[in-house]
Amino acid sequence: MRLLLCLTLLLGGIAPALADVQEVRVWQSPDKTRLVFDLSAPSEHKIFTLNNPDRVVIDLDNARLNADLGGLDTRSTSIRKLRSGTRNQKDLRIVIDVAEPVNASSFPLAPNDVYPNYRLVVDLEQSNKARAVVPVKKADDGYDDNKRDIIIAIDAGHGGEDPGAIGYGRTKEKNVVLAVAKELERLLKAERGFAPFMVRTGDYYIGLRERTNRARKANADFFVSIHADAFKYASARGSSVYMLSERGATSEAARWLADKENESDLVGGVSLEDKEDHLAMTLLDLSMTHKRNASVQLGNSILGQMGQISTLHKKQVEEAAFVVLKAPDIPALLVETGFISNPQEARKLADKSYQQKLARAIFTGVTGYFRTHPPRGTLLAAERETAPVFSTYVIRSGDTLSEIAVRNGIAVNDLRRLNDLKNDQLRIGQRIKIPNT
Repeated sequence: MRLLLCLTLLLGGIAPALADVQEVRVWQSPDKTRLVFDLSAPSEHKIFTLNNPDRVVIDLDNARLNADLGGLDTRSTSIRKLRSGTRNQKDLRIVIDVAEPVNASSFPLAPNDVYPNYRLVVDLEQSNKARAVVPVKKADDGYDDNKRDIIIAIDAGHGGEDPGAIGYGRTKEKNVVLAVAKELERLLKAERGFAPFMVRTGDYYIGLRERTNRARKANADFFVSIHADAFKYASARGSSVYMLSERGATSEAARWLADKENESDLVGGVSLEDKEDHLAMTLLDLSMTHKRNASVQLGNSILGQMGQISTLHKKQVEEAAFVVLKAPDIPALLVETGFISNPQEARKLADKSYQQKLARAIFTGVTGYFRTHPPRGTLLAAERETAPVFSTYVIRSGDTLSEIAVRNGIAVNDLRRLNDLKNDQLRIGQRIKIPNT
């Protein structure tokens, strides 16, 4: 279609529009450097690599440079220098001098709500650098090889080209959620029996499906995606927890948020030219139903903690078709820490101490669930198997048998029968057995 359009323009004597390169941005991730060129009009381009010395060449048809290449901060990247020149009196050539051999790829992006210009995305991937995926405990940590950690994949939403929602005071969602994710990582690192895996560690974008792919490669037991989104009404407020929907969204807000989140690949920069295999996706969707119960229980555990520090938008786990939650073999949830479009919540979300409280709430909810439901082969599962069946409780002033039963989630009759009690009378200092659930 693009070739046909070019031929039509040429045959009709109409020259294609001149494309100005108006701005250039650079993003560095652990495995690649990304350059994004803002263009005033679409431009056909070619990209290739040369060596001795190593460099990447980009040729843009009927284009000119109106951006400052020398002003780019490339200190933490593989880029040594960017140069430009004119070819054939109308085309633009950009040369990227790199410090090491790279695999170069590129794709165009059309304008959208966030970026009104056309964009050309260029990825420079280190060809000799392998990314370590699975978190590993040191040998001197005292763990048995057969008693592994429970791996929690932490996904900070958005990043890089995709700022996410922008709230009061120009607070960017991508920065808020990365701060919460890093605090959650710190808490899990310090917790015996758990190991965090950070899907995104800095300010760069990762495609929605790639996020869950990385979690699966890390053998994660649970995937949690952290967000602080916006809604079309500034009055919307409160924390929420979402799981993947099989049928549709459970509310208007859930549907609206899912639609906005699923557009992230268009904003953040992911080539959508390769279509998915529909049969494979159908099989994937069917296999995900096996993890729904665990997702619901995990979500309720997190909601119970979030409700102690913030207003809840909904008191139950909601459902919507979030692409990032399509992890076929692990429980997956999306946590909306609050609405950054609400001025009061935006101020709280930008506060470091509140970010720490949010991370602590997610941490307590996740670890609380897995202490009760530890995966087979983990350290917590081994400790649970060797733990005593009963614990002992010493009666204090004001205790009643019914209150103790409610607190521990057991029936009064079962508690009475277990302790051989003829009635509900208790005395201070009396010891009774409580079953470990």
